Amino acid sequence: MNHPSTISSKLPKNGQSIFSIMSGLANEHDAINLSQGFPDFNPDERLTKLVTEGMRKGFNQYAPMPGMMELREVIADKTYELYGIDYSAPDEVTVVPGATYGIFAAISSVIKEDDEVILFEPAYDCYVPAIELNGGKPIRVELKFPNFNIDWAEVAKLITFRTKMIIINTPHNPSGCVLGPEDLKQLAKLVHGSDIIILSDEVYEHIIFDNTRHESVAYYPELAERSFIVSSFGKTYHTTGWKMGYVLAPRNLTRELRKVHQFLAFSTSSPMQYAYAKMLKNPKTYNGLPQFYQEKRDYFAELVRGSRFELLPCSGSYFQLLKYDKISDEGDEDFAKRLTIEHKIASIPISVFYRNKTDNNVLRFCFAKSNETLEKAAEILCTI
Repeated sequence: MNHPSTISSKLPKNGQSIFSIMSGLANEHDAINLSQGFPDFNPDERLTKLVTEGMRKGFNQYAPMPGMMELREVIADKTYELYGIDYSAPDEVTVVPGATYGIFAAISSVIKEDDEVILFEPAYDCYVPAIELNGGKPIRVELKFPNFNIDWAEVAKLITFRTKMIIINTPHNPSGCVLGPEDLKQLAKLVHGSDIIILSDEVYEHIIFDNTRHESVAYYPELAERSFIVSSFGKTYHTTGWKMGYVLAPRNLTRELRKVHQFLAFSTSSPMQYAYAKMLKNPKTYNGLPQFYQEKRDYFAELVRGSRFELLPCSGSYFQLLKYDKISDEGDEDFAKRLTIEHKIASIPISVFYRNKTDNNVLRFCFAKSNETLEKAAEILCTI
């Protein structure tokens, strides 16, 4: 086949993601996979039955571009009940094929050449490529290890006339930390009187522990009026493979988001939208998540407490960080790969979430697994 001799990559620094690498290693070496963030148990049978019901009722063709109105209305109702803010279902709620997609579409809709976007590292790996593909410039701020808190004075010094967006993520992936009320107040103070847009990645909004309130930007009117909020059905309903989420934003931002969305995917799965619309009407299906996952966090923590790994605080998400400096002085990528190959347990090294590969000898383990899986994993970790 004839092909161009040279292609100028738009993402020259990006190759295969660490999630694909570690899951591939786990499969190759028959290892327990606590690397990629997905449950190893099935969703509620009611949800899968509703998808089938939707198909049988004829919901098999294109859904409306912004999403089925019934689903958007339920999302708006849910958001009002949780956060006390009234989003318009027709004009401010958009159903998208996954949260990563929603993040990309939001960034693409507003970021132009030479715009600066402030983000916090360790950062989920989809942010920077989306910024760079749109000609923007990532401005990175390191969260303060080991509690992963934000130095807002440092952030303030980085704001320039080119700052177009600030990306926040709470509960945070990969650290498991959460932002508190003071963080949101500091953010509001920083952007007051500016045109800076907030992108708030809140996919783990229902997976938060110890009776802590999820500090959504939706609670803060001065932030909500300038924010994209991205959420995930996959995280909430244990259906990450269905790739379904939604974006909340005021009319002017939603208008721009939908301009991009209509040419990327146009719409998302009709029968799945039908099913989620029915499930969301029962608040118990998401209000019980904090207790469900806190029990798993606590169970996994108790199982590995006798190991040589050090547990770092986990206040949200379904990831537990383990520090291994008492075991090895290897870099975290090498150590994670060796654990997968030699000990048959896969994790994610945290240094990959930093531009400068900051290595604190920490690995991320996903505890969204059956108790049997967690027990087998912990047994291995306690022998290392």
